[in-house]
Amino acid sequence: MAKCEVLNGARWSVFSAAGFRRRLLEAMLCGVSNDPRRQIVERRSDRLADLLLVEARDLRSREVAEKRRKMEAFEELQSVVRRLQDTEEGIHRRRAEAAAEVRRLAKDRPDFRQSLALLGAIPPLVALLDSDDSDSLISALYALLNLGIGNEANKSAIVAAGAIQKMVSLIKSGPTPAAEAAIIANFLGLSALDANKPIIGASSDVIPFLLNAFRSSNSISSTQSQEDALRALYNLSISPANGVALVNAGIVPCLLSAIVDDTEFSERSLAVLCNLVAASPEGRRAVSRTADAFPMLIDVLNWSDFPRCQEKAAHILMVMAHKSHGGERAAMAAAGITSALLELTLMGSTLAQKRASLILEILREEKGKKVVVSEPLGSCGASASSAATEEEEEEEGVSAEMRAVRKLVKQSLQSNMRRIARRANFPPEFAPSDRFRQLTASSTSKSLTLW
Repeated sequence: MAKCEVLNGARWSVFSAAGFRRRLLEAMLCGVSNDPRRQIVERRSDRLADLLLVEARDLRSREVAEKRRKMEAFEELQSVVRRLQDTEEGIHRRRAEAAAEVRRLAKDRPDFRQSLALLGAIPPLVALLDSDDSDSLISALYALLNLGIGNEANKSAIVAAGAIQKMVSLIKSGPTPAAEAAIIANFLGLSALDANKPIIGASSDVIPFLLNAFRSSNSISSTQSQEDALRALYNLSISPANGVALVNAGIVPCLLSAIVDDTEFSERSLAVLCNLVAASPEGRRAVSRTADAFPMLIDVLNWSDFPRCQEKAAHILMVMAHKSHGGERAAMAAAGITSALLELTLMGSTLAQKRASLILEILREEKGKKVVVSEPLGSCGASASSAATEEEEEEEGVSAEMRAVRKLVKQSLQSNMRRIARRANFPPEFAPSDRFRQLTASSTSKSLTLW
């Protein structure tokens, strides 16, 4: 019996027409969501799936294209090396073109350098250094240079293939300016590897060749070649095994001349000297035996506008003073090093001040813990000494250290005046007047009262 509801005294069936239609509509829409937010999420999910599918297809396409590109590049490298290795008669032009191609590829594609070496490009390039054709020779030299850039394994392989001996033969035969510049650049690149430094320095012709190239200024590309040669010499000077060869080639006077000329090579020249005096006794002996070596180095402390030059000059003097047996220290004192060091401790960079203080300490130990005072040469020095003595007698209440410092400052002012006169190309007879010495004496005393 159907259930009935009583409403206002009437009996109605629950299966009314309206209820039936509602239930029928719900059955038809079963499983279908009417929530708009859920529909948006479903559409977004479908779009994301489509995007991921497209990205996966693109990734596979890129991987296939990359593999194809690598295979084509590998085949190209193989073809170039095969042409380079071809030893049949009448194919010299093809080998020259292949060397030029290796030069280009090694320059433009650093990632090809190792592959070219592994495929065997280095031995035939070294063999091309015997070629009489200038273009083939230049291409082979620069191809070897580019293959070695940033790749220590290739640098070692180039030397093992006999490139040093081939380039030495070219040096002896008198290379063209273009070939000479390429040879210098190769020595610079190969000498950057520590294992190659003693091998290159062991050849009796390489260091003189580089030193002559540094001295030379005749070719159009001389500045670049000079810089490359000096940098190669710097690399070789790092190895103590090359100290004797460098000294015997006459590098110390050459470097000191470059320092005095105050050229763009001054800092690098000082760096080479730092290596020589630090690593080899022969280098220290060469510096001490070179005329005016200490005055030249002290001039750098006084006049250089570059802190690094002052720091390197102070390092050289510090090593010389520390390793010497007294003669070098006396020569430094006679050249006026004490006043220069005093100024450097006041106005130099932090590193230069530290090194100047160490040198002063070494010189004090040499003189029994006393401050070393350098006596200027000539009548000017004698009058300055007598003036200092008079001042010391007049100021008995001043401590010995203060009198010594005042004396140093006065001598420094007079020494600087002489250097100014020399650099200004004044006549040789020019010398500071008595009036100037009186002014320096009075101004020094006044300034030191505040200090």
